[in-house]
Amino acid sequence: MAAVVAAVGLLPWLSGRDPALTVLRARSAEQAPTPEALAAVRAGLGLDAGPAGLLGGWLVRLLHGDLGVSWVSGTGVLPTVAAGLGVSLTLMGAALAVALLVATPLAAPALLRGRATGGTVAAVLAAVPEFLLALVLLLTAGVWLGWLPTSGWAGPAHLVLPAVTLGVPAGALLGRLVADALPAVLEERWVESWRGAGIGRWRITGAAVRRALPALAGQFAMVAVGLTGGAVAVETVFAVPGIGRTALGAATSQDLPLLQGCVLALLGLGLLAGAGASLARRRLLGPASREAGLGLPAPRPRRIPLAVPVALASVLAVVIGWGLLRDPYAVDVAARLAAPSGAHPLGADALGRDVLARLGHGAAATVGTAAAVTATGWLIALVLGFVPGAAAGLADIANALPPVLTGLLVAAVTGPGSGAAALAVALVSWPPLAAHASALVREVRASRFLAAQRAIGAGPLWVWTRHVLPSVAGPVARHAVLRLPGVALALASLGFLGLGARPPSPEWGLLLDESADYVERAPVPALAPAVALALLAALAVCLSSLGGTRRPQDRRSPRRRPAGRPPARRAPGVLSLPHTPSLPPSVPASRKVRSRVAPPS
Repeated sequence: MAAVVAAVGLLPWLSGRDPALTVLRARSAEQAPTPEALAAVRAGLGLDAGPAGLLGGWLVRLLHGDLGVSWVSGTGVLPTVAAGLGVSLTLMGAALAVALLVATPLAAPALLRGRATGGTVAAVLAAVPEFLLALVLLLTAGVWLGWLPTSGWAGPAHLVLPAVTLGVPAGALLGRLVADALPAVLEERWVESWRGAGIGRWRITGAAVRRALPALAGQFAMVAVGLTGGAVAVETVFAVPGIGRTALGAATSQDLPLLQGCVLALLGLGLLAGAGASLARRRLLGPASREAGLGLPAPRPRRIPLAVPVALASVLAVVIGWGLLRDPYAVDVAARLAAPSGAHPLGADALGRDVLARLGHGAAATVGTAAAVTATGWLIALVLGFVPGAAAGLADIANALPPVLTGLLVAAVTGPGSGAAALAVALVSWPPLAAHASALVREVRASRFLAAQRAIGAGPLWVWTRHVLPSVAGPVARHAVLRLPGVALALASLGFLGLGARPPSPEWGLLLDESADYVERAPVPALAPAVALALLAALAVCLSSLGGTRRPQDRRSPRRRPAGRPPARRAPGVLSLPHTPSLPPSVPASRKVRSRVAPPS
């Protein structure tokens, strides 16, 4: 975190541009940028002190509660950040209330009957990006039906649509986490013992919830961090004057002092969420269980018919292939905002360009960039998976930084662009793959097969290159492929916010941003990229479910074993081949420990 704070403090120097020119243009657009004028601005801002002096002066002012003065407006940064932070906290509180309302019915079947239902619906809702849901609610409830205001921050009515937009995906994720954890907990041995002792059903259910909460506390903190990142897009769509919209405006206008204050505020929210989850976990576990490595059993995978992802992929492939055959840059002024027709199957945009063509060519740019980012994350995971101790701290920092916040920092240094968006997503997308790789490395190292290899004289290089690395690279590569649609959605969200690809690129997020201005006049051309992103999110959910299928020998629950029959044992002297399961993205690394410890009473 010290490195992140230092990077924020050095933003004026890391940007590579002349901040004095930005300030001069913001103060007086007519004044010529002469060397004398620029030198005067640098002296007034203290930019001529060099990187060390710049960082030191900024830290001293920060310790005294002074965040500086905005380069664009000339007002103090601290009052602006405080006002935006108050609005964002109000919005996040309302979003958490909506999330609880959404999560309750999704977790109720697991509480009442010990089984999870509706997992596909929860998974799809959790995978829908906030900016996409915001546009759909804006169009339906705000424009077509006219039930609620669509922009501004003037009363409780303006809070409803942004809170619902943030709360629905968060609530679906919370409900899915609880619904996946409770059935596995209710199959543990202590539950059978409690039932045999005559303890009531509701008391057992309460104990199961307490048993599951410590392991889920970290996931709940990540939901709060997700609210912080999603608030940037939601506040932008609904014109809410929160800290996220303020940070986005500061990044696009190169107002670095204001961006520094906003980034520190967003980082503070993430740190508070993580610290709160850690304290809650320690409190729930108690002193006797804190160091026991208490984890949850692996949840039963939800089976989705293979025809569903095949159908989704086929629809996307047909639309993309059809669009690739057309020209995405041809302008037809007479067809501006045209409805779907034979000449333009999905209509035309504000410049008369064919939406289908731009959708097809944008998929190549979006998915191609996502593939490059995924491959980079796979390579990073393979390297750091063999040194999990050194990667643990970096993974914690990367998990605490949403892609939007990282995109703001990268855009402030390199400027907006497709390369900046790819770098921002790559910086925060590798920890799940690295955790998977480290878990597989530990499992392969502990296998008796490697012990036998060493016993017959195999050297360390032979063991690592012929056994350990192949056993890890394949499953992690499959895991990375499952995360490819999610990476594409993250890139699209940065493009929607103006931090990714620049016009006239047909990138999907940029298409959605361009079409948002005329969504009420031409809904079909505006909703075409939105539907494509929704199909991509559903495909990501289906692929992750297919990736989490259990092995045939694990499908039967231990409780169904005939009474009195001991589990099958391997004959002595028989060597076992190393097993490297392909863990789904949702399974934590702590799965390797399946404690059968009764929860604290």
